[in-house]
Amino acid sequence: MANSILIVEDDLTFSMMLKTWLTRKGFEVSTASSVGAACRELEKGSVNLILSDLRLPDGDGTSLLEWTKEHGVRVPVIIMTSYADIQSAVNAMKSGASDYVSKPVQPDELLRKIEDAVKTSVAPAAPAARKQVNVPKPVPMEFMEGKSEAARQLYNYVSLVAPTPMSVLINGASGTGKEFIARRIHMLSKRADKPFIAIDCGAIPKELAASEFFGHVKGSFTGAVTDKTGAFQEANGGTLFLDEVGNLSYEVQVQLLRALQERRVRPVGSTKEIEVDVRVVCATNENLESAIEKGMFREDLFHRINEFTLRMPSLKERQQDIILFANFFLDLSNRELGRELIGFDQSATDMLQEYSWPGNLRQLKNIVKRATLLAQGNYITAADLDIVQPAAGNARQLFDRDDEKNRILDALQRTGNNKSKAAAMLGIDRKTIYNKLKLYGIE
Repeated sequence: MANSILIVEDDLTFSMMLKTWLTRKGFEVSTASSVGAACRELEKGSVNLILSDLRLPDGDGTSLLEWTKEHGVRVPVIIMTSYADIQSAVNAMKSGASDYVSKPVQPDELLRKIEDAVKTSVAPAAPAARKQVNVPKPVPMEFMEGKSEAARQLYNYVSLVAPTPMSVLINGASGTGKEFIARRIHMLSKRADKPFIAIDCGAIPKELAASEFFGHVKGSFTGAVTDKTGAFQEANGGTLFLDEVGNLSYEVQVQLLRALQERRVRPVGSTKEIEVDVRVVCATNENLESAIEKGMFREDLFHRINEFTLRMPSLKERQQDIILFANFFLDLSNRELGRELIGFDQSATDMLQEYSWPGNLRQLKNIVKRATLLAQGNYITAADLDIVQPAAGNARQLFDRDDEKNRILDALQRTGNNKSKAAAMLGIDRKTIYNKLKLYGIE
């Protein structure tokens, strides 16, 4: 039986190149693009050697080494790293890696190190013989952070605010991953071992909102056949995530504000108040300040839930992450649909990168899942992707204009309406921002 190698690399092109080359050298090769995906491959118990990039979207080579130790997986690990990170690779060897190679990889050197490592490798252990411990999850395995500058800045802010007790308002378009960010904040907070309760404010009927938030007692209204525990009580000690908070009626906003201020709730129909301790994280795709001006959202509630604002970048702003996420969603779809597709061919890759993604990550995930089901070969092609490229005219122009306007509004909000500072933040001069303000009717 040929020796089996697991390549852990989020650069799809480089990963496929290595796989093709090593297959020609007589190895059986599988690939993974993240720590989580690698752990799932290793659970199958059929790997003789791991060839892993040092830096991965949801962790690094050290995270993978820790997982193998916890699970008793005795498989040699060769770390691939850039010259600038050689010291980190050396540290990884101190943690248990068998060797490292620097990028750009020299084929002869890599092959020699692989052969040396495989000679010392023991037979892969059967999955049942391993200690069953949860896969370490630096982030939830149904998502990843990405490597773009926009992603880096977002997660820097997340890591800063998460350990604090501050309320957070996440602002971003539909499909950008607002709930994931809320969960990430909870995971990195001091409340991580307590409940995370998510409520879709847009899906709650006005007449039932108080019951959903605060609970009710049996017989308090028609249909209340049993007592109900509200979201505030369920999240006690933890985090309450209110998605699309701008959809709440004005009356419910008043009740919500009172609960947040007094840290007490009263179930519908009850005379007793219950003390609660929750951290509130809210999300919206609306401009709440505009809603305040129109009298549709309470200003005092806005300030209560908005001690810190996070702006979710659109997928279009994260060009560097598109193929990374596409490959990640392919891994998820392969598992869910029982497929074993390798990746995307060049035509599909080009199409994914050129598309504007108005539906953001949610749209990308759905399109990749459908393509995974439809693909006939080992790779997804452009023909498998359910993408209609926008015309080069008005539709694309309108999308670009809306995106630009939102970025200007965000910069003005962050700088306290200081137009000079906003211009500097956007990388444009003062004259340009004044022209843009006039164009979009922003005062």
